[in-house]
Amino acid sequence: MTAPLTPAALPYRGVFGARRPDALRAIALPPAPMPPRRGRRPLKAWRYVGVFGPDLMICVASARIGPARQSFWAIWDRGAGRLYERTALGRGDVSLSPGGAQIEAGRLSLALTLEEGDGIETVCRSGGQYAWTRKQGGIRATGRLVMPDGRERRVEGRAVIDDTAAYYERHTAWRWSAGVGSSVDGAAVAWNLVAGVNDPVTSSERTVWVDGVASEAPATRFAPDLSAVGQLRFSAEATREHRQNLLLIRSRYRQPFGTFSGRLPDGSVLAAGFGVMEAHDVWW
Repeated sequence: MTAPLTPAALPYRGVFGARRPDALRAIALPPAPMPPRRGRRPLKAWRYVGVFGPDLMICVASARIGPARQSFWAIWDRGAGRLYERTALGRGDVSLSPGGAQIEAGRLSLALTLEEGDGIETVCRSGGQYAWTRKQGGIRATGRLVMPDGRERRVEGRAVIDDTAAYYERHTAWRWSAGVGSSVDGAAVAWNLVAGVNDPVTSSERTVWVDGVASEAPATRFAPDLSAVGQLRFSAEATREHRQNLLLIRSRYRQPFGTFSGRLPDGSVLAAGFGVMEAHDVWW
């Protein structure tokens, strides 16, 4: 039997690993496994690792919709002006685990070590069901990248990590931005901003990290062309785009890498910022 949602329990925002309110005990949440279906909705789950910096920008992800699996990765070499990417059904070239991410794609390979922490988790309504997500921002990432021409690159940057497990509505659309950088005051900053999912007025997943300290950001508006979110301006450099039509699953996905300038929702003014914007519209 599907456990009912307790109206007073949601939305919820807290530190992953901390004691949750008793009202949340009726529903399954990570690290415990979540059922593959809840009512008529299949579980939609993914792990996304984005490492951003002035030389390289990298994303590695693995996702599932019910029994279906998909993976993708992309590497934006800013100096060479070259985007490498691949999307595949199943595991593909990607391996993700707590504290690490790997790509093995022919002559291109990547091995990352991620200094993960607890992160911020939220549980929000999605229609009559719920969505769990954990976000980590400003995580130190180090590793080794071997390019297709045999050149080796040392990777040193900071990451935003997105773990999500949700019973999202059949038609779901969102705008999202994640990035890292520094403020004019010299602080290390990172952000996770969203509109369309997990975005109630309070207890949302919207987060800004300043020197590792997380605070919830107010609601922010995305420009239709992804050129800005709130007072944060974005200059796109290279874009991942993917369209899929598998009858029951249809999606349009666009995620440009680029640079940011302007002001974060907490008031921090960027001296430098690197990351992604995203527009996703999916029937699943």
